[in-house]
Amino acid sequence: MDELEITPAELKARLDRGEKPVLVDVREPWEQEICRIEGARLVPMGALAASLNTLPDVEEVICYCHHGMRSLDAAAWLRFQGFEKAKSLAGGIERWSVEIDSTVPRY
Repeated sequence: MDELEITPAELKARLDRGEKPVLVDVREPWEQEICRIEGARLVPMGALAASLNTLPDVEEVICYCHHGMRSLDAAAWLRFQGFEKAKSLAGGIERWSVEIDSTVPRY
């Protein structure tokens, strides 16, 4: 089985190569108002089950949250639902801000 997490550096490299994994922000709307990763779609953790049918039929979904705990749960759940390559962004948007894009506000 694939690793359940992807590091910010791995995700950045893939985006730089022009890959377009589906990014799912499982935080709350107020958190997304503070900061986000460009191109991500907001599907709060509590709405994930109800929104399952709105996710595109793609091979890979990468979830992220603030520090990576909610998104780890979300990725594991999505795998159980058939998204076999669902992953979580290790360290969440906090680590993305520290390691990849310092213009992303931290909170």
